[in-house]
Order: sequence, then structure tokens, then C-alpha cells
Amino acid sequence: METLRPTTEDEAIEAVGWACQGGHALEIVSGGSKRGLGRPAGAEVLLDLSGLAGIALYEPEELVLTARPGTTLAEIDARLAQHGQALAFEPPDLGPVLGAGPGLATLGGCMAANLSGPRRFKAGAARDHILGVRAVSGRGELFKSGGRVVKNVTGYDLCKLLAGSWGTLAAMTEITVKVLPAGEKLRTVLVYGLDDEAAVDAMTRALGGPFEVSGAAHLPAGIAALSSVGRVRDPGSSVTALRIEGPEPSVLARTASLRGLFADGHAIDELHGHNSSAFWCEVGEARFHAAGEGILWRLSVPPAGGAAVAGRIADAFEARAFYDWGGGLVWLALPPGTEDAGAEAVRAALGPAGGHATLIRAPEELRRRVPVFHPQAPGLAALSERVKQAFDPRNILNPGRMGGTP
Repeated sequence: METLRPTTEDEAIEAVGWACQGGHALEIVSGGSKRGLGRPAGAEVLLDLSGLAGIALYEPEELVLTARPGTTLAEIDARLAQHGQALAFEPPDLGPVLGAGPGLATLGGCMAANLSGPRRFKAGAARDHILGVRAVSGRGELFKSGGRVVKNVTGYDLCKLLAGSWGTLAAMTEITVKVLPAGEKLRTVLVYGLDDEAAVDAMTRALGGPFEVSGAAHLPAGIAALSSVGRVRDPGSSVTALRIEGPEPSVLARTASLRGLFADGHAIDELHGHNSSAFWCEVGEARFHAAGEGILWRLSVPPAGGAAVAGRIADAFEARAFYDWGGGLVWLALPPGTEDAGAEAVRAALGPAGGHATLIRAPEELRRRVPVFHPQAPGLAALSERVKQAFDPRNILNPGRMGGTP
């Protein structure tokens, strides 16, 4: 495959313009860590945006950062940490899950996929943190939306439209995001021995209380045994984890109150700073499912229904699941060789509860046949097609990546 690797915005405009004029389909990547996610793009040329990298602007006192799409999340995290700040939506690095290796995830890829970590239910999605963007449409035209402060985002917010479009609408050349102070103190309360249904109930109670929980996950015993954190791995039981962050006096008080909520005979422990951070990184990046070539699904469901959905799928397959977002996000692994990735059964299991299922990992041949992203209702699919036509009338940007005609 021919590769175009622009290093400036003008070169990116020229590359997309050339493709538009000649009808050449482009596969757009920045770090390439998520090329194995989604339907393989029907493209003949690779548009590699990794050369558009670096932090263009960072104003800690204004809580704003502007970076080019090829800037790695590791570089951004390190820069923000120098000022006690962070990306509040906790963008995950899915490279290890997808076989691409760690450290390749970029800001552009994260925003194009709208990926968020365990703090999603409290801090919002990735798209909620975009303030501005510069991008090149499939017409080869540069456009910009938003700015460097929240009040710039008025009218039709194209930033949020691009988030989650998987590069099918435009090639982003610069992204501005809001950043927030990192928590001064971090504690994670561990409750041992709950089954899935009891764990969802426990997480619901914790999230509904005055504890300001910023992470709520449940690992059945077999998943907990895969953790690198001893207090999660070694007890040999299921682990329900509840995270609390903020100023030290507040964190200590809320942690004590939260422990009191489960003082009725449950075995309880705590993770502090480093171990707590390591654990939530494992959860957000689904590292418990990183090894092997098995099928991996990501199910977004109403939290109260998460355990029931996973149970229905487990009745049909030898499934392994764990829960994030208080039960609202289910990472579910199926054995290699599962026919059609179990797509029909997985999506049928969502029926009573609602939600959607995304096929995160599967062989390329399966991803060509099975809808990777949850099928849209007819009205929404028609609207999506009209938006695609407006941005990319010749269908040259990641054609077929989200389904449809490559």
C-alpha cells in the first residue's frame, strides 16, 4: 500500500485534495494502534498522520492544551503531570488488546474513536472535552470549529460530530482539549466475594451515595486472578472496586464512609496511590483480555442490566466478562473460533435491556463479514449517510470502516 506522510497541515490538505481529485481511497491513521478495530477500510493509500505531532500550545493556568493528531497520549500525560493536571476522561491505550503494542495511542486516534476510561460516567466522554479542531474534509478543504475556551463552541458543534467518526468525515490536523487538575489523593476500596448481581447492586449504592465515586468496576474471580496488583490477584475471589479522588482530607473521610457502607460482613481492603493507578489502568485498557487471539466485545448497557446481559451470553458461549462504569460497560471475551464472533447472540442478549455492542477484536476475515459497530436504526443510518455525503462526497476517507460500501 502506498503511504502519504504529511508533516504540516498544508501537506495534509494537499494529500487529501490529491485523493479527492483522483478518487483515491485513503486509510487514515495517526499512531496505528487501532487499525485492527473496525471493518478493514477499502483503501488503496495510507494517510499516516504520525508526522503531524507535538504539543502546539499548553496554558496550564487556562486549563487548555492544543496538540496535533499524531501526538502520543504518553507525551501529553507526561507534560500535564508536570503541572498536576490530566485528561479527565482517562483515554485508554488499546494497543496491547489489539496486538499493536503499548505506547502508540495518539490524541487523534483517541478523539476519532471517542474513547474514554473508567471516569467516563463522572467526567464525560472524550467528545465532551474537545474545545476546538482543525481538519480537512473529504473535499480537500480545511475547516475549523470551536476555539480555546468553552464559550467558543456555539451553533453546530462539528468537534463532537468528528469524535467517534473513525476518520470517515475528515482528517484532523489540530485538536484543542480542556484539561483538569489531577486528584491530589487516590484511594480504591476493594470489596471481596460478591457475585455479579450483588456487585452491580453494591456499585449502584456507592454511586448513589455522597461518596463522589470516580471509578466503579467488578472483576469475577477468574479475571481478578489476572491482575498485576497483588491485593486484587491474590485473594482468589471476585473483587468489586470503588475509586475516590480529590483533596486528601476529603478522600480520607469519604473512603472511611464508603468502607462503612460495606461493613456488614464483607471482606474489605484498600489500594493506595501507585497500586490504585495501576489497577484502573488495567481496567480502562481491558488488559485482562490482552493476551491471545480470542474474540473481544465491548457492550454499553444500562448499568442495572449489565450482569443479566453477560449471563445470557455466557449461557450460549464460554464467555469471560468484567464490568466497568458501575456495570454499564461490559468487556466480554469469547473463545477463538466462535462462529461469526457470536454477533447474533451477543446483540440479541442486549434486546431486553437496550444498549449497543462493538466488536473490538476479531480476525480480519470476520470483521469483513460481521458488523463491527452496532447496526443503526434506519432513520439514524440515513442521517449518518447524509452527513457522510456532506463531508466526503466521493467516499475517499476510511471507506467502509464503520460499515456500508467500502
